[in-house]
Amino acid sequence: MSKARGTEFSRSKTEVLAGRLREPRRFLQVVAGPRQVGKTTLVRQALAAWGEQARYASADEPTLRDRAWIAAQWEAARLVARHAGRAGAVLALDEIQKVPGWSETVKRLWDEDAAARLPLRVVLLGSAPLLIQQGLSESLAGRFELLAVPHWSFAEMHAAFGFTLDQHLFFGAYPGAAPLISDPSRWARYIKDSLIETTIARDVFLLSRVDKPALLRRLFELGCRYSGQILSYTKMLGQLQDAGNTTTLAHYLDLLSGAGMLTGLQKYAGSAVRQRGSSPKLQVLNTALLTAQSGLTLDEARRDEDYWGRLTESAVGAHLANAAAGGECELFYWRERNREVDFVVKMGRRILAVEVKSGRRREVPKGLVEFARLVPSARPLLVGADGIRLEEALTRPVAEWIAA
Repeated sequence: MSKARGTEFSRSKTEVLAGRLREPRRFLQVVAGPRQVGKTTLVRQALAAWGEQARYASADEPTLRDRAWIAAQWEAARLVARHAGRAGAVLALDEIQKVPGWSETVKRLWDEDAAARLPLRVVLLGSAPLLIQQGLSESLAGRFELLAVPHWSFAEMHAAFGFTLDQHLFFGAYPGAAPLISDPSRWARYIKDSLIETTIARDVFLLSRVDKPALLRRLFELGCRYSGQILSYTKMLGQLQDAGNTTTLAHYLDLLSGAGMLTGLQKYAGSAVRQRGSSPKLQVLNTALLTAQSGLTLDEARRDEDYWGRLTESAVGAHLANAAAGGECELFYWRERNREVDFVVKMGRRILAVEVKSGRRREVPKGLVEFARLVPSARPLLVGADGIRLEEALTRPVAEWIAA
């Protein structure tokens, strides 16, 4: 497997950003997503056409940056823009969320350039989507366009690295880890040390208030172990020592979701209040986070039918959850007594009820039948078994699931 095949990020997102930068200066461009999904590569590719009229700088460690650093980088880019004439210039600031008070400084500088009619386009990158969104909503309303960069899809991993379906289910979708799958132990260490630990330590603990860091780590491990399962906060409290209260767990789950690692899907009930008050269905956003901690090889996981079934459902859930994180749809689960639907996808007024099966069965799952009775406008979709092939489902964008 050649690493070079994976160095070019998804062309569609690169072309979207490049196209926006060619337009007259209108909005800040914000590129946000989890670690190691190709944000920097995407931006560098989009900036390539600008040559010396592009300036890139990162606020990442080891030296912590402050707002004066933003102003200095901005002023250097202004000099380039002034000498570039009507074509202008581009400034890209990476890991912007690590600068305290970044959004207020960006707002001031952006508004100054607007008043001066300076053709300086600006791209902001961040690896903590929740914190980026907070800064945008607090200070930059009406001034930005967001380009969400989620975890890679099966189609992208197959095109870049030749991943088979089984490889995608087990090894997940981190492009930087793809060249290591021939050495599973090394691959697992990379996922745990360079992705899991780095994200928790630098994107969660460093940038958010976490009074019980050990609890957050244990919650993440629990969430990976129970990915694809509905687990009440009360049951979580029973499995975690020094767990505090349900409010703390819900907050920590939100932080992990904001870091692009683990989310808790809410129950579809037609009521926002009931949805928020429901027990969450735990869902990893990249199956590598689950398997790297399992101690299993791909062959061992494949032979364990129960484990492979849960992994299959988690892969479908990750595909849907990443689409939801990018604003393409809303994602829920549904359960009433002993009837359950794995995923409920909502896009505008259209509703799709999704059931995932890794084995073969002839009858339509009872949960789909009951949900269709209660929500007649919903369209049922069976993934796997006698329904749409798993490979086909994971290859298609979620918007095509709804439109089909």
